[in-house]
Amino acid sequence: MMVNLLTKRLLSAIPLLLFLSFFVYVLVDFMPGDAAAGLAGDNATQDEIASVREQLGLDRPLLLRYIEWLGHIMTGDFGTSLYSSQSVAQILADRIPITLSLTVVTMVIVILVGLPLGIIAAMRANSLLDRALTAVSSIAMAVPPFIIGLVLVITLAISAQVFPATGYAPLSDGFGLWLQHLILPALAIAAISTAEVARQTRAAMVDTLAKDFIRTTRAKGLRSKQIVLKHALKVAGVPIVTVLGLQVSRVFAGAVTVEFVFALPGLGTLAVNSVFSRDIPVILGIVMVMAVAIVIINLIVDMAYGYFNPRVRV
Repeated sequence: MMVNLLTKRLLSAIPLLLFLSFFVYVLVDFMPGDAAAGLAGDNATQDEIASVREQLGLDRPLLLRYIEWLGHIMTGDFGTSLYSSQSVAQILADRIPITLSLTVVTMVIVILVGLPLGIIAAMRANSLLDRALTAVSSIAMAVPPFIIGLVLVITLAISAQVFPATGYAPLSDGFGLWLQHLILPALAIAAISTAEVARQTRAAMVDTLAKDFIRTTRAKGLRSKQIVLKHALKVAGVPIVTVLGLQVSRVFAGAVTVEFVFALPGLGTLAVNSVFSRDIPVILGIVMVMAVAIVIINLIVDMAYGYFNPRVRV
């Protein structure tokens, strides 16, 4: 049954990726500015700009260019950067580990902090602790990640000098050094996601703990820890898994600004620089990588649905 569910989701993802690729390709084509003019230089004549545009193939119809680009994508060829003349696939391969590292550290923080806070708040619903956690979560959700990042840099990097303010160290340089460079940007992105996970976990657990089967388990003399971990948490798993899946997409979005603040050379910084320089092949490559990543995350969430709710497998 799980195999059938996975097959259905994979088949439905194909038209979604095709539509998204075409939509993004059209949007990029209508971006302000002229890539050919930028490459030709400020003092280039119209004939020189036209020559560069012809070399890049930008003078051909949009649909024809899209079909050709899609054909190359199918073979793993993302094209060549207009400005560095480097393979887009190689550029992405150099940047993906950085953004992936940031995503993993961020989600670990979100899970280790958000889930326990939500469970604790649900077990003490309407108490002073519950209201305090709810208030802190509301404040955290209202502050943009880059603002939190700037505050963390000022307090923990510049004033206290506990963590480095900018830069990145690969995992090969040592786990401690790698984590030191990621902890501040991860905290900046994780604040909103942690608050959202805590709120949704609390809501799901409060609803579950009020059900009849929970009263039955309590009447049998089971301890609260057993009730929560063995019974309530699994029933409340579907909304919790849903919000966790959504937070991974939010982490990708937050990486665009936070990586720029902390000078992390990941996909977010690459995206900002590519948009400013109108490096079309790189922009398209970034979008497709992120789209595929989000589709994979959604597939994992769907598989988790099948575990928590067997009716989804049919």
